[in-house]
Amino acid sequence: MSGTARHRLQALSQQLVEGIPDAGSFEDIPKIRQVAQDSVGPRVKDKVAIITGANSPQGIGRATAHQYAHNGAKAVYLCDYNASHLATHKREMESLYPGVDVHIRQFDAGDEPAVKAVVEDAIATYNRVDIFFANAGVLGHAKIFTEITPEEFERTLRCNTIGVFLAAKHASIAMNHTSPEKPYPAGSIICTASVAGLRSNAGSTDYSASKAAVVSIAQTCAYQLAGSGIRINAICPGLIETGMTHAMFEAARARGTQRKIGQLNPLQRGAVADEVARVALFLGSDESSYVNGQAWAVCGGLSAGHPVVPGKLA
Repeated sequence: MSGTARHRLQALSQQLVEGIPDAGSFEDIPKIRQVAQDSVGPRVKDKVAIITGANSPQGIGRATAHQYAHNGAKAVYLCDYNASHLATHKREMESLYPGVDVHIRQFDAGDEPAVKAVVEDAIATYNRVDIFFANAGVLGHAKIFTEITPEEFERTLRCNTIGVFLAAKHASIAMNHTSPEKPYPAGSIICTASVAGLRSNAGSTDYSASKAAVVSIAQTCAYQLAGSGIRINAICPGLIETGMTHAMFEAARARGTQRKIGQLNPLQRGAVADEVARVALFLGSDESSYVNGQAWAVCGGLSAGHPVVPGKLA
């Protein structure tokens, strides 16, 4: 037996070991069998979550951290290369969610020792890692591909792609860790990709290539984690008002042209970070227990069709 096969047999999910339990019956029909806990209460109760790219006040990372804390997480790690707002975010979250441990870490998402260290700290402190949201990213270079240098291309890949790879690598190792409180391997790795990784014309060449690679990482890692109960998915946001796009939204508001933002998607608007954070909450919870290896577009419908002139049928 190969080392890979032996490892998989040693790390099987609870569902593969115990099966999905019989819920009994009502009269002559079976009751509904369930894997997740009741979704009326806290959706990530007692889970330990690590989020990269959490510094921006308008960002998806910060919004997701609030959703995890609001939904009962035991601990949330706020991580970013830029730490200018992390301490403020920590104070705000501690005031709103006093039962949640909030940690801040400053490091480059593409630095393997740093990624490994934050995961190992969570294991040492809480004996578990349940969610890793690999959200850190850069915008790339807004110029034609013939003008992008190899060094510029590489810098974009370092954060957007290598950072996700390292998160998946070390998070999956940590999520295989079991304990009396967590007897089976399990966890959710969430990667921020983009509609630019699904279709053209949504970003520069370096940015789009890096995000397409994120989708591929989620798909291929899902199969290499087969049977472990560890899931990995990519979120593909469309036009969201974050730190990256805030200047564009502000400029449109100043000109009175904000209605043109998002006009090419069926909802005909841009989005706020919390709308993506709600998807990250679902993917981090056990409610998404059968969602794995997917590229989930959160784009107002932009990626559902081909380009079309507004007001005209295609």
